[in-house]
Amino acid sequence: LDLAAYEDVARQLVDRFGLELAAITLRQSHSASVNTWSACMWDGTQFLHSKSYRVELVDRVGGGDAFAAGLIRGLLVGMSHSEALEFGVAASCLKQTMMGDFALVSIAEVEALMGGSGAGRIKR
Repeated sequence: LDLAAYEDVARQLVDRFGLELAAITLRQSHSASVNTWSACMWDGTQFLHSKSYRVELVDRVGGGDAFAAGLIRGLLVGMSHSEALEFGVAASCLKQTMMGDFALVSIAEVEALMGGSGAGRIKR
């Protein structure tokens, strides 16, 4: 992935639309059922890139929504931008390991994934 290009896009979004921050999900496809998933964010002062997770996909539908919900939840409870980004990515990864278009995961499950190395494959 060309992170510099994503940083440029995120900066432009913040500047052009007067946003506080812009976050972008990043998917690297290895096969139809295996992806590496991460995200990046420009918050007006720094560019952040999350951990990357190798995900064995069950259903991608709702993955972006789960990311946005996790990111927003993290920001609302006072997490740093970096922590909120990691929370959103972890929530999204877990969602993509289950059928359906919503993330039926607990905060504890998301935090457990965040606390791991992220080097392993995610399975449910």
